[in-house]
Parts: sequence; structure tokens; C-alpha cells
Amino acid sequence: MKQLFFSAIVMAGILTLASCKKNREDNSIKNSDVKIGYEQAKKFFESNAPQYESFSFDASAGGTITTSKGTKINFPANAFKNAAGQTINGNVTVDVKDILSASDMLLGNRPTEANGQPLISFGEMTVKASQNGQPLQLRNDSARVQVPLAPNPNAAGGQFLREVPMWRGDSAVSYTLQGYDNENTSVTLTQTGYIPRGVNWNQNGNFATNNLNGTSTFKLDSLGQWRNCDALMSDPRPKTTVLGYFTNQWNPETSTSYMGSEPSMLFFKVKQQNTLIKLYNKIITSVPGKEGLLSYQNSFPVGIEGTFLAITFKGGKVYAEMKDVTVGSPAIGKTYYPVSFVLSEVSEAQLLSLIQQLNTK
Repeated sequence: MKQLFFSAIVMAGILTLASCKKNREDNSIKNSDVKIGYEQAKKFFESNAPQYESFSFDASAGGTITTSKGTKINFPANAFKNAAGQTINGNVTVDVKDILSASDMLLGNRPTEANGQPLISFGEMTVKASQNGQPLQLRNDSARVQVPLAPNPNAAGGQFLREVPMWRGDSAVSYTLQGYDNENTSVTLTQTGYIPRGVNWNQNGNFATNNLNGTSTFKLDSLGQWRNCDALMSDPRPKTTVLGYFTNQWNPETSTSYMGSEPSMLFFKVKQQNTLIKLYNKIITSVPGKEGLLSYQNSFPVGIEGTFLAITFKGGKVYAEMKDVTVGSPAIGKTYYPVSFVLSEVSEAQLLSLIQQLNTK
């Protein structure tokens, strides 16, 4: 009897250890799936984001360069100076990254929004110059940029916008975490940090000229910084908050990742307008099936039409859903408009195709 009792205890201990080991293994697998999703997202965006294009010319003579997207930049003679303020002679290298389409905005983490206000983009770019590996700056603002984007009839309430404000970009913003749950009730968590969120656009006081020939022109006032030619989206309709529920395939690592390649993301492309909105804010407390992201408070016009694209990277797989939506009024007693997504598995090539489809939406 003693021997049998001892054997039973040993067996129970073995089963308990096996169960604990299995639980640890299961948790390790789940955690691994989550982290794999983050790394996969980062790799996908790094591989498909817009890249710099390089050009070379004699700084003494000046020159005009044209990117593959059709953006032209004219540099007059003797336009560059070094760190000591000396005018540069000889060959210089100019690197340009220009973002004109919704797909490039998404892949390049450059959505068109300023403090919750949607922007209509007439072109985004950053320009660098160097000589023998040493960075250069402009001597003045005499360089001119011409962007091949046709004027948008929705700008300025349907009127042709002759002057378009210029915006400078900062790649990071400081924040104190406050959020909303799945019923759009305010929730405050004690957390602070410094997180990149695409570009934090702010007007720099300059303007671009919107030409009748379908181009916009502006002065290049600085190198090494993002510049955007944008009009505020003037929409007089009442505003609401949009909550995007990932009913499946939500990656919980998204709660701590703000690097522009989060494991779960949600975008909104305004119909027939060069405006891409990224819903950054996480639903920070929720019930199962209502995890997800939400817009800035009261930033979506009621009745606005567009296309949502929900994306998740998880466990080495990709999931997505593209959904055309007309944003409605909140239900009685609610302060938000809900949109639910059911994500299906796609390949990375299929995801890239979905992103590119936004350009025609």
C-alpha cells in the first residue's frame, strides 16, 4: 500500500510537471507568434517602403533633377554650402524621397494628418545633399520643386485652391497615454514615452502654388527634413469617432508597438481624394472580439465615404480585410461609430496588391 501510494504521488508529480512544462511551451509558442508578427511587419515595410533616388551634378553650374515619380527640383548655381558656411564647388550627390500616392504614404509611414485633422496631400518629400560623404545645406531658398499632382476638386470646399500651405515634419512626438475602451469611454493609464508616429506635420508659414497645368510648385527651404504640400480637408459635416474592431486575428503586441510597422494596423483612404488616415490609437481595455484601434475623437465627418484596410502580422502569417464604408452617426446613447473587420489570411504579395489598390479608391 505504501509503495502504491508513493508511486501515485510520483506519477501525480510527473503529470503536474508535464502539465506545467506544456503550459510554458504553449505560452512560449504564443509569445513567439506575437513577436514573429512584429518582426515580419517590420521586414515587410522595410522591403516595400519608398526609397531614396540619387542624382549627381556640378554644384557650380547647378542642375535640374527629375525623380521616377515625375517630381522636378531645380538647383541654381552655387546653391550648396558646407558646415562652415563655405560655398561648394564640384560634384554633389542629391538624394530624394518623394511620396505622392496613398500606397506610398502607407508603406512609407507618412499618413496625411495633423493633430487629428485630415490633410489633402499635394506631395511629400525629403531631400539630402552631400559631397565626399559630408552633408551639405542650402545657401538660401532659391531651389524650386515642381510636383506632378493635379489639383483636387475637393480641396477648399470644391473650389480650386491656388495656394496650398506647406508643412514641416517631425518624425516623433512625445505623449502621455490616455485612451478609450471598446465603448469609447475615456480610460487613463499612467505611461509616458517617446514614440514615432509617421510624421507630426506642422505648418511652416510657406505656401505652394497650385498651377492650372496639374502641378504644384514650392521653394525648397531646407535639406534633411520632411516637407509636405497639404490642404486641410474642409468638411462642415458633424464629426464622430470611429472605432475599428478586429473581431479576429488581433495581435496584442500592437499595444506596445508604435514604430510605424505595428503587428496590427488600420488605415482609411478617403474616396477619390489623396488623403490617407492612420488610426493610431489603441483600444486599451476591451472585451474579446472588440480589440482594435480608434480615430482621434470627433475627427471623422458623418457621411464621409472611403476604404478601410485592416492588417495583422501574426505567427508568420498575414491577415487583412479591405472594406468600403460610409461613416454613419453614432447609435442612440453612443459617442462613436463602430466598424468591424473579419480578417482573412493573405500572402505578402496579396497584401501589397491591396495596398496599391488604395490609389484608385
